[in-house]
Amino acid sequence: MSNLAQFLPWIQVVLSALLVGGILLQQSEGGLGGAFGGSQASNPLHTKRGFEKKLFIATIIIAVLFIASTIAALLIA
Repeated sequence: MSNLAQFLPWIQVVLSALLVGGILLQQSEGGLGGAFGGSQASNPLHTKRGFEKKLFIATIIIAVLFIASTIAALLIA
């Protein structure tokens, strides 16, 4: 059994926890007010800036790493 195969489950656990945290920290515009057109009518062109943009990019990177680790786990097994 290779060294990577021993640590891959732990890497996936850490990546999944980071992914869940990153998703939960992002601002949601799909709340109850958004269902009735409240948030979309006030700001139709919302751009991500600062921490929100960094969190968004980090979440995408973590998701790609998680997918890559899952594919690696399938190829190793």
